[in-house]
Amino acid sequence: MVCFRLSPVPGSGLVLLCLVLGAVSSYALELNVTDSEKATCLYAKWQMNFTIRYETTSKTYKTVTISNFSTATHNGSICGDGHNNPKIAVQFGSGFSWTVNFTKEASTYSIDGISFSYNISDNTTFPDAKDKGILTVHDAVGFRIPLNNIFRCNSLSTLDKNGVVQSYWDVHVQAFVQNGTVSTKEFLCEKDKTITTVVPITPTTAPSPTTTPTPKEKPEVGSYSVNNSNGTCLLATMGLQLNFTHDKVVSVININPNTTDFTGSCQPQTALLRLNCSNIKYLDFVFAVKNENRFYLKEVNVSMYLVNGSVFSIANNNLSYWDAPLGSSYMCNKEQTVSVSGAFQINTFDLRVQPFNVMEGKYSTAEECSADSDLNFLIPVAVGVALGFLIIVVFISYMIGRRKSRTGYQSV
Repeated sequence: MVCFRLSPVPGSGLVLLCLVLGAVSSYALELNVTDSEKATCLYAKWQMNFTIRYETTSKTYKTVTISNFSTATHNGSICGDGHNNPKIAVQFGSGFSWTVNFTKEASTYSIDGISFSYNISDNTTFPDAKDKGILTVHDAVGFRIPLNNIFRCNSLSTLDKNGVVQSYWDVHVQAFVQNGTVSTKEFLCEKDKTITTVVPITPTTAPSPTTTPTPKEKPEVGSYSVNNSNGTCLLATMGLQLNFTHDKVVSVININPNTTDFTGSCQPQTALLRLNCSNIKYLDFVFAVKNENRFYLKEVNVSMYLVNGSVFSIANNNLSYWDAPLGSSYMCNKEQTVSVSGAFQINTFDLRVQPFNVMEGKYSTAEECSADSDLNFLIPVAVGVALGFLIIVVFISYMIGRRKSRTGYQSV
C-alpha cells in the first residue's frame, strides 16, 4: 500500500492525492510506502524542479522549467523485497517520470541513482523542439546514509547533466525504515552541516604574487523575472560583476543581460533565480523567508567554465544579504559586494529585487540599503549647509554695504 501526498509548504494546508488535488502553485511532495502489514518501510518528503535546455528547429536554444506536480502519481513505488530494492517512482505532466533507487549494505543504505525522463515531443511544453521522443537523464548518486537514520538536506542541491538541471531542497528521506517508525535521528548533507572556518597556515616561503585583474567598466543593468501559474512571482533588476580567484589569478567578468538566460522557481518559503550563459553554467540566487515577515538572500551557487577548460564552482548557503520586509522590495543603487567566499565575490549595481509577494508584475515599495539611505540623508544636509552659507554671505554683504553708507553720510 502507498500513501502519497502533495502539500504546499506549511501554512497552505495539505492535499491527499488519493482523495483530491487542489489547484496549488507550489508543492512539497510527500510519500509514505507501507508493507503488507501497513508498516512504513519507505518515507520521503521533498521539493524539486527541473530546468531543461533544448534545441529548436531554428537551431536556437530555449529553456523551460518544470515545477507543477499537481497531476503526480506514484505507480511503481515499492518497499523492496528479496528480489527488488526500494524505489520511489513519480509520474507527472505529459510524459514526465522521476525515479530514485535505494540499495542496502551491512550498516548503511544508499541513494543509488536518480533518473528523470521527459517527453520532448510535447509541443505545449517544448515548442519547436528539434528532437522527438522520450529522453532520460540518469545520475549515479551513490550517497551513503547510516541505517535507521533519516537523510535531511534543506539546502538547495543540483544535478546538471545533458542540458537538464535537477534542483532539490527541503529533502527528508529514509529507506529501509525499521519497525515501521521513521527515525528522528537525522543524517545531514554537507550543505546543512555547520560551516567550519579553516585558519590558513602561514607559508615559510614567500607566496607567488597574485595577478591583479584589469579594471572593468560598470556592468549593464539587466531585468530578470520568474513566473508561475499565478503570474510573475519574482523580480530582479541589477548589474552584475563577478570577481573570482583561480590558481592565484584574479578575474573579473561583467554579466551581459542581452546574452544571459534566466529561469527559477517560487515557493512560499524560498525562491530561486538562476542565470546562465555561454561561460556560466549556472549562477543561482536563493532567497528565503525569516521570522515570517522578512526575506533575504540566503544562498549563492555558481559554476563557470574557464578559458583553460576547467570548471570553477562555489556554493554558500549561509549568507545574509538584501534583507527587507515581505511585501516590499529591496533596493540599492550604490555598488554593493556579496562575499560568497574568499575566492568569489559579486559586485551589484542599481540593484532592486523582490522574490516574494509580487503584485501585478510590479515592484512594491522599496526598502533602501544603508548606502542609499546615507546618500539621501546627506543631500538635504548639504543643501541646508549651502543655504545657510548663502544666508551668511548675504548678511555679511548687507552689513558691509550698510557700513559704507553710514561712512558716506558722515563725510557729508
